[in-house]
Amino acid sequence: MIVVSNTSPIINIAAVGHLNLLKELYGELIIPEGVYDEIVGAEDAGAREIQTCA
Repeated sequence: MIVVSNTSPIINIAAVGHLNLLKELYGELIIPEGVYDEIVGAEDAGAREIQTCA
């Protein structure tokens, strides 16, 4: 299954420490370059977690 998401849900899931749930549910998480750039440019706690997972 391929799931496409915008920035906010990914940052919010990461911010509460449950980014691993996406991998558990879908096996593989592919973040489009534009979404990744927007996430790492954010100053949210979730953005730091995304950077370390990528």
